[in-house]
Amino acid sequence: MTTEKLNIGDDKSLLLVDDDEPFLRRLTRAMEKRGFEVEMAGSVAAGKAISTARPPAYAVVDLRLEDGNGLDVVEVLRAKRPDSRIVVLTGYGAIATAVAAVKIGATDYLSKPADANDITNALLATGDDLPPPPENPMSADRVRWEHIQRVYELCDRNVSETARRLNMHRRTLQRILAKRSPK
Repeated sequence: MTTEKLNIGDDKSLLLVDDDEPFLRRLTRAMEKRGFEVEMAGSVAAGKAISTARPPAYAVVDLRLEDGNGLDVVEVLRAKRPDSRIVVLTGYGAIATAVAAVKIGATDYLSKPADANDITNALLATGDDLPPPPENPMSADRVRWEHIQRVYELCDRNVSETARRLNMHRRTLQRILAKRSPK
């Protein structure tokens, strides 16, 4: 792929914020091959510092980071550079977090695993262009399992509270939690 084909624009600056270092390095290499000038940050603090000092034209921010919420980086970047295109990544895709990310100023929201092509398409999508559907979308069973796991974590791994919030019998929830994740 050439940069002309991608139409990145004059400012090719891209901030990648993720605390998964191997993923961050792989994504950095892939995005540099596509013509972006990448800066990496492994935490909310580092992402906010870069966003304040050198606000990039593009950003890819993980939602859950060890030192906090990636939406804090999105807020700082949106305040410093309103025209930047921001994609929020998360392993815990949920409608509520997607809405929150877009309200704060994210351009798009992708669930992990997302590859460099998905991310590039989301960063460069214009107006009414809808990105193509993912090659390997999660199965309905996997989406259900991810949602249950997320609520379980948000309830501090309390089975009774999780079952109440999901409107599910506690024993049913225990059986689901005991099984491996679906593919």
